[in-house]
Amino acid sequence: MTYTTEITVNIPRDEFILKMNNVENFRHWQNGLVAAEHISGNPGELGAKMKLSYNFGNRKMQLIETITKMNLPLELHTLYHTKGMDNLQENYFERTSEGYTKWVCKSEFRPLNLRMRLFTLLMPGTFKKQTLKYMHDFKNFAEQEISITDEKN
Repeated sequence: MTYTTEITVNIPRDEFILKMNNVENFRHWQNGLVAAEHISGNPGELGAKMKLSYNFGNRKMQLIETITKMNLPLELHTLYHTKGMDNLQENYFERTSEGYTKWVCKSEFRPLNLRMRLFTLLMPGTFKKQTLKYMHDFKNFAEQEISITDEKN
């Protein structure tokens, strides 16, 4: 299953990249994130791996993020692996004529078992909706310093 989402974030691309590429900022826009742990490689560089742990109510999930292409400020590609699913993301960052940042995210989900294959077939909109939520949460954080952690208090 593949789809593309995009959003314009009203900050310059250099500022956008600094905010997005800082692991300390993840908690401000990645709902459910409880830990980000470096595993291997040089952090933020090609081949680097990080374990991301999420809690969604009673459901816990761990992802292994691998940077598969690093060409900042133009693009960042990653592979997220979790039990039953691989998610390949190609993120492109374009400078708009107004000096802002257009973020284009191409997502490909590859189910690794029958259960996940059925989930992607029966509920494809759920994946796109979640991607857009993260993108909007990042936009709010980057533009206005609104953290999703503020919403929980």
